[in-house]
Amino acid sequence: MIKTAYFIVLAIIIVNTGCKKPYNPPAISTTNSYLVVEGVISTSSDSTIIKLSNTVQLSSATTTNPVLNALVDVESDQGTVFPLTETGSGHYASPGLNLDNSRKYRLSIKTNNEQYYSDYVAVLNSPPIDSVYFTTTNNGINIYSNAHDPTNTVKYYRWEYQETWIYHSNYYSFYKSNGDSVIPRNFINDEVYQCWRSDTSSTINVASSANLKTDIISANPITFVASTSEKLGAKYSIVNTQSAGSSNAYSIMVKQYALTGEAYTFWSNLKKNTEKLGSIFDAQPSQINGNIHSSTHPTEPVIGYISAGAVTSKRIFIKNQQIPDTWEPTPLYTGCHLDTLFLSYSDASSTVPVNQEDEYFNWNSGLLLFKNRQIPVVGIFNRLTGAIVGHSGSTPPCVDCTLRGTNVQPAYWK
Repeated sequence: MIKTAYFIVLAIIIVNTGCKKPYNPPAISTTNSYLVVEGVISTSSDSTIIKLSNTVQLSSATTTNPVLNALVDVESDQGTVFPLTETGSGHYASPGLNLDNSRKYRLSIKTNNEQYYSDYVAVLNSPPIDSVYFTTTNNGINIYSNAHDPTNTVKYYRWEYQETWIYHSNYYSFYKSNGDSVIPRNFINDEVYQCWRSDTSSTINVASSANLKTDIISANPITFVASTSEKLGAKYSIVNTQSAGSSNAYSIMVKQYALTGEAYTFWSNLKKNTEKLGSIFDAQPSQINGNIHSSTHPTEPVIGYISAGAVTSKRIFIKNQQIPDTWEPTPLYTGCHLDTLFLSYSDASSTVPVNQEDEYFNWNSGLLLFKNRQIPVVGIFNRLTGAIVGHSGSTPPCVDCTLRGTNVQPAYWK
């Protein structure tokens, strides 16, 4: 969520948006790379996952710069250390720590010759999410959440979400190649028509009830899904599979975090500096102060804010029958077409027949260029004998849904 280019806002206190002369602050061209820390110390049975990365320049072709081989620990104010394990791509994790809620905790990060610590923070547990629901508009679906804290102590909140949806490839493939020849597809273990895809929130969603008499968050906007989105398009499949009828087409799991006032200020400023700039009426860039510091170089900026506590979540599903029949997704496969390929083919310029399937389907038997590879779709039969004489085929993106997601149904999918 914390974009790798956010270090720019650390150097900008105010920008004169009315000035027509371009201003390039030194932070844009600096070669410095600052640490970005994302995650929450989970004090419950949920896993603690911390993501480390370094900032990159705006002009760089690289958009991600994960920090590898770091030593990451959760430390209590009594000196107890809980090490996190590197899981790849800059992620460091630990199963549920089940920490003592009466203690304070901090994050320790050692990378290369640098040592970083977050401030010790008290445990603040999120109250349950009362509900997650959606309303339908003319052009899409708005998703909201409700929550309240009966103890009237939290006041400040942040939300993230993960959405999952069913989608389909353009063609239903009944065959596949084993590298040497085309064989019937095993649909139980090798389904490539229907897949699931997931995405996580990329915007900052915070709210406060501090100005209210009671700690209630009502109709908090989570996200909007357009009527033309693939996410709501499962009902328009070529072949009616388990996504048809009243089956689920879309799911969203909302996570709710409790924040301190200081954490709320950090996330609010980050939201203003990264999402609400563009006109003279928008909030101007401001200094973003997190609670993570370098003990090696105290003046070095570190981007991120560490909180500790239990996270609450709630998942809902949207069924096909809840989606208006008039909604249709924007076509994703406009460039797809089927080619007819024969086991024995002779053109007018040659008397020697060639196996076109070897040239396009079978990578062990004559596939000339892998970039020309196709996936067989349906069989072509001799009208008199009923024997297969070839197959139609298309390019992998048009046939294989696993290139963009997974064909394994998620465990939570109903």
